Amino acid sequence: MNTQFKKGVLDMCVLAVLSKGDSYGYDLAEELSSRIQIADGTVYPLLRKLASSGEVSTYLQESTSGPPRKYYSLTDKGRERLTKDMEEWKEFTAMVSGILGGEQ
Repeated sequence: MNTQFKKGVLDMCVLAVLSKGDSYGYDLAEELSSRIQIADGTVYPLLRKLASSGEVSTYLQESTSGPPRKYYSLTDKGRERLTKDMEEWKEFTAMVSGILGGEQ
């Protein structure tokens, strides 16, 4: 798949996964890579950016199999952005489908 397509929606995909529940980086990366082909290490810079913008928050949780894990949680600001991005995505894909001859 065209990498430019993915770059435009990865933030939204990360927020969407986190809207289902808190996750630590590795699990989040695994969830995304099981559906979208992404390079190793793609998710962590996105998570740092989303955390610095206040759209996700972080906390440490003890692990039974090693050191504490950093978990990511969607904030209210992140939920608002996800809602807005999803609305815009639906409008955009409908317009593209119309241009390509699909359903409108």
